[in-house]
Formats: sequence, C-alpha cells, structure tokens
Amino acid sequence: MQGVGFRPFVYRLANRHGLAGWVRNTSGSIEIDAEGSSESIELFLRDLAVEAPALAKVESVAAIEADPVGYAGFEILDSRAQSSVDSVIPADVAACPDCLREISDASDRRFAYPFTNCTNCGPRFTIVRRVPYDRANTTMSAFAMCERCAAEYAEPADRRFHAEPIACPDCGPRVWLESGGVACETEALEAAARLLHAGAIVAVKGLGGFHLACDATNDHAVRTLRQRKGRVAKPFALMVRDLDEAERLCELNDLARELIGSRQRPIVLARRRMGTGISEAVAPGNTHLGVMLPYTPLHQLLFEHGPPALVMTSGNLAEEPLVFTNASARTKLSGLADAFVMHDRDIHVPCDDSVVRPMPAGAAIPIRRARGYVPNVIEMPVECVCILGVGAEQKNTFCLAWDNTAVPSQHIGDLDTAETLDYYRYAVSHFLALFGRTPAVVAHDLHPDYLSTRFALELPAERVVGVQHHHAHVAACLAENGRSETCIGVALDGTGYGPDGTVWGGEILIADLAGFERAGRFAQVRMPGGEAAIRDPKRMAMAYLHAAFGDDCVRVGEQLGLKLSKLELDVVLHQLRTGLNCPLTSSAGRLFDAVSAICGVCRERTYEGQPAAQLEMAADEGCSGAYTGAVETGGSTVVIDTIPIVRRVVEDCIAGADNALIAARFHNGLVGLLAEACRAVGERSGIGLVALSGGVFQNAIIAMRLRESLERAGFEVLVHGIMPPNDACISLGQVAVAAAGGNDKCA
Repeated sequence: MQGVGFRPFVYRLANRHGLAGWVRNTSGSIEIDAEGSSESIELFLRDLAVEAPALAKVESVAAIEADPVGYAGFEILDSRAQSSVDSVIPADVAACPDCLREISDASDRRFAYPFTNCTNCGPRFTIVRRVPYDRANTTMSAFAMCERCAAEYAEPADRRFHAEPIACPDCGPRVWLESGGVACETEALEAAARLLHAGAIVAVKGLGGFHLACDATNDHAVRTLRQRKGRVAKPFALMVRDLDEAERLCELNDLARELIGSRQRPIVLARRRMGTGISEAVAPGNTHLGVMLPYTPLHQLLFEHGPPALVMTSGNLAEEPLVFTNASARTKLSGLADAFVMHDRDIHVPCDDSVVRPMPAGAAIPIRRARGYVPNVIEMPVECVCILGVGAEQKNTFCLAWDNTAVPSQHIGDLDTAETLDYYRYAVSHFLALFGRTPAVVAHDLHPDYLSTRFALELPAERVVGVQHHHAHVAACLAENGRSETCIGVALDGTGYGPDGTVWGGEILIADLAGFERAGRFAQVRMPGGEAAIRDPKRMAMAYLHAAFGDDCVRVGEQLGLKLSKLELDVVLHQLRTGLNCPLTSSAGRLFDAVSAICGVCRERTYEGQPAAQLEMAADEGCSGAYTGAVETGGSTVVIDTIPIVRRVVEDCIAGADNALIAARFHNGLVGLLAEACRAVGERSGIGLVALSGGVFQNAIIAMRLRESLERAGFEVLVHGIMPPNDACISLGQVAVAAAGGNDKCA
C-alpha cells in the first residue's frame, strides 16, 4: 500500500465516519487505531477495501477490538520501521491528467515544471532507498519543501497530502541542458527541442535512466544513432506526442489503446502504417513499431516544442546496462549524444521501459517487464521460506519470495559483461535491503558457467537448489496462474542446459512445481561450432540441410544461395560428420534460425532472436497452408520430427515460392506438430492441462494458433500474462520449484 496515498485516504475516511485515532506506515503494513461507534467502525472497515485508492491493492484487513483511549481527533503518525517488510513499494506511475493540466496552465504555480507530481502519479520505485516510503527514505530527501508545498503536504483535502515526491519550481529538482561543455538552465527543454528538430541526438534523463533521443523522421539522425550506439538492426522504440500520433503511425486495436494509455505507459508493439515519414532505419525489416506515450511531465514538455515522434532508446552502448547517473552519462554517452538534458533528482534504481505485445484475441504478451510493473507482487500457489531465484543468463531478472509472495525484479539484461554483472549485484542488494530479507534458499539454473549460477554459489544460504531451465519455464507459467498441479509443459526457446548433456530447447515435459520428466522433444540436430551456430544462422541452416539431405547438403546450399567461405564450409562439414565441437540440440530457436536462413529472410544475425522475429514478420497471416512433419510415438519419449518440414521449405525455396507463403506454411506446420505431440502425451498421461512458456511464445502466430488448437482438442491452456514467456520468467520458476521442495540438481 505504500506510496499510493493510503494514509491520506484513511485520514479522510475516518473523519467522514466521525472516528478518532491515528494511521501510520510500518515497513510491513498500514496500522490504524480508530475509535467510534460500532456502526461507524463497521462502515469504516467496509469502505477501507471498497473505496481504496486506485493504486492500492488491499489483500486483507485484520481488525481486533480494543478499549477506547479517548483520542481528540484523527491524525497521521510518523512511520515505524520493522526488520522485515511485507508491503511493497508501488511501481512508478505515469503523470496523471490533473498534473498534466497544471503544467499546461500559465496561471498555475507549477506551469511548465517538469517534476510535477501528486499522490496519484510520479516516481516511486526508482527513487526509494529504503522503507517505510517516506520522503526521508527517497532521493527527494535532498530537497526541503517550501512553505507552499509543505502546506499542500499537510492539508488532508489536497491531492498532494503526504505525496512524498512533492515539488515545485521554488524547492524541487531543476533541469538543464549541457552542450559543448556549457550548462544552460534557461528554457532547457525548448533548447533541446530545437536541437532535435535540427537532427541532433540528445541524451534525456527521465524516470528510470537516460534515453538517447532523435527525430524519428530524420533518416540521417536515426542512422547516425545506430552507428554510434553499435546497434545494427535491432528496432528502436518511439515516444510520440499523443494517442493521435500513435494512431497515425500504427494500427491500434482496443487493447493496444488501453495499454498505451495505461498508468504503466509501456512500449506497445503494433503493426506500422506505411507512408508516415518514419525512417526505415527505426525498425529495419520489421512490420511493427514499438510506440509509447510520454509518462513524465518532462517528456510532455519536451513534446510541446519538439518533433511529434522521437526515437527513445535506452541510454547505453549496445548490450551494456542503462546509464542513470549524470556523471556516468557524461563519460559513457559522450560519444553518442550531442547534448544532454540533465536534472538533479537522483535515480536510485535504474529501470528500463516495459514492452508488451497486444494480440488480436484480446490478450497481451509481456516482452520486457520493468518500469510501471515492478515491483508488483505475484501471489504464489505454495508458501515458502525466503527464497532468491537468481534467474538465467539472457534477459535476466531475479525474484525474491517469502510466505506466498513473489516479487520479480526489473529487467536486468544479458549477464555477459562485467558492467551488467555489477548492475545485477547492485539490484539484488537493493531488493534484499528494501524488503529486509535474507534468503534461506537460493535457486539457480543448472548451467555451471552462467554468471548467475556462480553468483548463487557465492551466497551464504542454508540451501542451494539447481533448477533445470525448461522446468523453470513451465513452473513460472504455473505459478503466475496460481496453479501447482501436474501439467503438460511445452517449453520452446533457444538454449537450455539439458541433464543428458545435450542442448535443450524444444521440450514437452510432464511437470508440476516439484519435478518433471521429459515426455517429448524436437528431433535433435548438430550445432556446428556450438555457440558459433547461435551467432550465425547459416551454420544452423547447413546443420538442418545435412540432416535432411546428407552430403548433398552442399549442393542444396549452393542452390539456396547460402554463402560460407570454403574454409568455414569445410570446418562446418567436418564438425557435422564427426561431431567434433558439434553438440546435439533439440532447440526450437535453432530451427527458426535455420529456416530463416534457408529462405534468405535473415542470414546475418545482429541481435538475439532476429532470425525468428523476421521469419514471423515475413509470414502471410492469411495463409492456411501447412508443411507436414512427423510425430513419432513409438518410444518412451515423443519425438517431433521437423526434418520433413525443412525438406518442404527447401523445395518451395528452390521452386521460387514467395517467402510469405513459405514462412506461413512453416509456422502452421509447426503448430500442427506441437498440437499432435501434446495430444499424444495427453493420451498417455491422462493430463488435460497444458502450460506454454519459452521465448518462442513471443511469436504471436505460434502463441495464438497453438493455444487455439489445443483448446479445440479439449485442453485447458495456461499462458503468461504477467511475466514474459522468455527467460525473464526463469527466476519466478526457480523460486516456485524451490518453494515446492524441488531440486533438479543440487549444487
């Protein structure tokens, strides 16, 4: 409840019902001592839950009778700290309509003030150092309230009553523009807007860190930003002036409009309209744009003078953590930005923008869960001691759980640089301190070389639990849906450490939270060069061609235009024939890589998931044709043989078929095989519940059509709606498995 205006709400409610007493924050809950008539007390208790503020989540109200004290009135007492914390600081909230009206009103004292906020909006998680959530425990402690702000803060009828980040131009943070080593406070945002119109790249300090901004219609500026940032093709996010501009650029359904205007203000992925003037370099080879609305007064004021659509990409070098301090921006972003919009409200916890993908059927796929959604609570289906799930290596999050509460962290990123690992350690330490918890159990991935695994083994926990990657995926889907029973878990992704020594990634498990067995998998192929095959889709294309055509794969590859140097081709063929540095994999992600390269949709991977994403974008959604494969049910493990699909893909490519049809037939064929395999496993096991997880389920075609097919077959289907289906959900799955007593392999 902290940070949502609950104490002011209680104060007003108590006075309305004629009660005396007090209310205060503790680290764990809200405490109220109220006295009055029995009837008034009953109405008060009822209204606590019924009329709670929009940002509050009242999980329970516990009341005990006590002897009257004889209070003279009702007041808000100072907060009381406790050693552990059960309440959770709310996520940061986009600027509310009332605050936006004030900054646009020339007669208001907060006119054009970029740090305007109230009880209903503004920074929360990103400025909190510790609980209870009081101004003294946030980065706003550096700013003493002026008399007028103090009066608003103390006035129960004011919407800024006990609004901890309250500020105004007289006493609050200030903004300035730095350019060429010179700082300017006068009309800083207007000056920044002029630079953006002129094609400059401006680093803008926002709520959770810095963005790199440029005019999205200026092709030269966008391409310059790509070159400076070292980002070859991965799409940039856009921030647009208002919903009308978003509608002009993208096709938005009702759910997309709801999401883009929500208080979380995520980046919403939507199909782009053509001929809008947006540079093709914003999202090369992509049919969608990621669009968000301004979520702070600072952003809103920038758009009053700047271009209507701005690239707003994370302020960092490629694959490094988000920059969030002024000092680090001056050093790390100096080669990327031409100027800096700075302010002096410190960010204590950096937080990237969240990303969601609305679906035509009315659901949304979370892609990245961060600002606006963290640190919201997920109710666990099982109770536990304090557990820390350290997450995976890619798209890392970690998760802290206790009792029946799980709190996943913000998006951390890929743990493959020293800088990201330092940020990860900082974020974990902050979480543990924020909730006053010391983990008794630490859960980690089975991969021994993951930096998260090594971090877990350093911690002084009573018990360390290893959790298989795909079991964690399925457990996460179960947990966020409040389920714990046995299910058929379909886990499809790029890479996971298999207990049998192979690389998993196309798995059908029979699993509950405590354990699993492998009931099905994709047919295995070789990964020539191991990690090299992940980075180069052409290698996986040759692996599948070798599986489909044997030594004739070279001739077929030449017909398809697959170009490898003679040396590389010789090495790849030697690896495929001998198995040298060529592990077996059942990975669904590698199959997508191979088909994307065979078709010529994507043969050069510049970011993780690019071949699969572009293959989905290429597919004709109106095509109902499907390639056929085989589901082998003769053995103890069902095997989904995708090699026949690859042969059909090759035949159509050589025959000159349109890639849109080939991509559609591939997707439809894969959905058919997966549904058939689930039916086979269901008939063997008698299980009617299916959980879908893994990065492949970011693919809307696979996610929607497989769910529909399984439901038509009579299955109940669980999907992710809170956590992303990609590796960001692994940490939740790890704590769920550990809470249920599971241990796929102890360290």
